[in-house]
Amino acid sequence: MRRFLQAAVLLLALVAFAPRQAQAQTWLVSTDAYVKLGVVDKFGQLGAYTAKFVVINQRSGKEFFLVKEIPKGQNGIDVVYPSPASEADYFKAATGEAGTAAPGSYTWECQVNGKKVVGGRFNFSEVANDVTMVGKN
Repeated sequence: MRRFLQAAVLLLALVAFAPRQAQAQTWLVSTDAYVKLGVVDKFGQLGAYTAKFVVINQRSGKEFFLVKEIPKGQNGIDVVYPSPASEADYFKAATGEAGTAAPGSYTWECQVNGKKVVGGRFNFSEVANDVTMVGKN
């Protein structure tokens, strides 16, 4: 009987601590495309000024604007395109439509006192959110 109990305990321990079979894990993937744009009065000569950022979608021709007041002593600012429409200030068209990160080419500029002071180009590529399955190998 004693041998039987020892064998039963050993068998139970082997079953309890045996490696479990691997199961696949599902992950949802989320991607967000955005561009940070900025302007700086390098030597702080202007004091306080108004910076108007303009982003133009080259496919649609739509223009999106964001105006920022730069206080004296701050010299510059960075903004993010597209900015969430839930924020008080966001990139929007004259119609109020919020800017989006639609795939394609864009140009941008920053105007101070009605004059272009900086600008450039950027692209948003196709981005696919996907479901990834990680399984046992």
